[in-house]
Amino acid sequence: MRIWSIHPKYLDSKGLVALWREALLAKNVLECKTIGYVNHPQLDRFKNSQNPLDAINQYLSNVYDEAVVRQFKFDSTKFRKPNLSLLLEVSEGQIIFEFKHLLFKLKSREINLYEKIEETKTIMPHPMFKIVKGEIENWERIK
Repeated sequence: MRIWSIHPKYLDSKGLVALWREALLAKNVLECKTIGYVNHPQLDRFKNSQNPLDAINQYLSNVYDEAVVRQFKFDSTKFRKPNLSLLLEVSEGQIIFEFKHLLFKLKSREINLYEKIEETKTIMPHPMFKIVKGEIENWERIK
């Protein structure tokens, strides 16, 4: 499971669709509708928020917004847009790690996008995250 902390605009089509599916799976986990992935470390930041369901719904809402920009047909009934905007923290080290991880994937499957974003100096986070100083998050699985 990869629930990106970087802005979904950096993802290729395959990556955006995969993110949508995995975030929906995360929502099902947080709603106790599945027995799989319940202890997945990437869910910790949502579980540790004041309202985990509002947090994952906002995350999905922002992914949906990117899909609309790209004219994808994602189903808006799969999430509930929260009334208030939540802002969760993510470390600078995590953002850099994820961006490098994405570049590695794009180099082999979407070279044009890779070349377009590889020199990015300021990496934007997913809209619900605020970047703070720090290393890679402790929930990240590094291979």
